[in-house]
Amino acid sequence: MTFTKKQNGSTLEIAVEGRLDTMTSPELESELKTCLEGVDSLIMNCEKLDYISSAGLRVLLTAHKAMMDKGGMRLVRVNEIVREVFEVTGFADVLNIE
Repeated sequence: MTFTKKQNGSTLEIAVEGRLDTMTSPELESELKTCLEGVDSLIMNCEKLDYISSAGLRVLLTAHKAMMDKGGMRLVRVNEIVREVFEVTGFADVLNIE
């Protein structure tokens, strides 16, 4: 998994590419802990996210909770494979998916 960050004022966009699983999710989790200070809006670009496991779902849920009192978190460009995981797990009802 790789990710790139773009910040525009208090909005941070993170594009995730590859697999977000048990092996890779700690890296994203660590990055989110350090970069959300001063961020009011978080956009997760999932266009090139090929796979997400329960560990990856946990990282997204943690980020969602951290952003609830701010401007929120949005998932954008979610492909069909990942969208199906969100729907089957019920995360589609919790996360803001565009």
